[in-house]
Amino acid sequence: MTESTTHPFTNGSVPAARGANADDEPETGITPGGTQGAFRDVLSKDHARRAKAPTHFADMDREERIEAAKAIGLPKFRVDQLARHYYAHFETDVESFTDFPQASREAARHAFFPRLIDEELVQTADNGTTRKTLWKLFDGSRIESVLMKYPSRITLCISSQVGCGMGCPFCATGHLGLTRNLSCGEILEQVRCAANASAGGVFGEPDRLSNVVFMGMGEPMGNYRSVVRAIRQICGEPPTGFGISARNITVSTVGVVPGIRKLIDEKIPVRLAVSLHAPNDELRSTLVPMNKRFNIEQVLDAAHDYYLSSHRRVSIEYALMRGINDQPEHARQLARRLNHYGDDWVHVNPIPLNPIEGSPWTASKPEDEAAFLDILHHAGITATLRDTRGSDIDGACGQLAARHVADQVMGDSGAKGRSGAPRE
Repeated sequence: MTESTTHPFTNGSVPAARGANADDEPETGITPGGTQGAFRDVLSKDHARRAKAPTHFADMDREERIEAAKAIGLPKFRVDQLARHYYAHFETDVESFTDFPQASREAARHAFFPRLIDEELVQTADNGTTRKTLWKLFDGSRIESVLMKYPSRITLCISSQVGCGMGCPFCATGHLGLTRNLSCGEILEQVRCAANASAGGVFGEPDRLSNVVFMGMGEPMGNYRSVVRAIRQICGEPPTGFGISARNITVSTVGVVPGIRKLIDEKIPVRLAVSLHAPNDELRSTLVPMNKRFNIEQVLDAAHDYYLSSHRRVSIEYALMRGINDQPEHARQLARRLNHYGDDWVHVNPIPLNPIEGSPWTASKPEDEAAFLDILHHAGITATLRDTRGSDIDGACGQLAARHVADQVMGDSGAKGRSGAPRE
């Protein structure tokens, strides 16, 4: 993959969203497509062809499920049976539900469990403890999720959008542009499949999916409604959810301030992660274009308010890039910014950049990483160098999907594209 050229930016209003209440919410959720301020969403060429995902069991509330069951001649207690199968046993194959009437299984499958995602490619890394999956969606779009085994937990990194409209130049997903939001069902199917794989012993012994992070493809605050609905079902206890503690769920944002403030009002004790990547506005506006809408002060003010409300330390994500944002003066500026709030409210995660192929952005030198961390520690800031997974595969978020797009382009032009095979 070569370095992306400049993306076209949208002008004016963004089209209506897919799915329920589409008339009430723009396509990019709570970010109004740059109609207020300097930022403009970067859209994929496929954005104009986006389609609505089929309605799934996870997209319905209880009353909608009861109505759908009634339409195919089923009493409402059958809805509870389906919920137990889905949330407690991670099952969607109604034909195998021995407690369900055989004559109604096919109708129930069509009504509640349309196939939303299909596994297309799996890459493994880190001696088998990292599994990165490329999923093909109902409309041919691709997204990624990453399942990671640690000594004390299993963590799933999931996508919330097809592509991303934030346009960060060092990010593979940002090069794709935004195609569309994922439905709640498409988000939760990533979780269900991972929970099922974990319980099935994908890492050896049967285990339990314990953590979910919204750090995959997309800006979660740009698909706010579906993300929050998904969170409530991830942390709800069966038969209303997967039973993963809200405290083990992390929502990452590049700094969409209205989304952070809306999340405060939800009163769900998830962890907030802010992708800051720079300590001053001039540099951050280059690395994170959303900074033109909401600057560092606005972002950190909102993040600190989230901390005060939730009593949970905010994670500050900071991708270290050689010679760009990793020098001692950057660390000192970052420390001053964070210490301005006067309490132990953040945990900084400096992240060695997982560079994308053909990009001028590259990882910092190990000695610069160590010096950066040392300056933060001496300033009294809790900081841990992030364990980078998947460095020996297409590890950076969006690389598998970007490689697929490149293959399509090459194939359409009659040239030989990449095979898409894992790089072992």
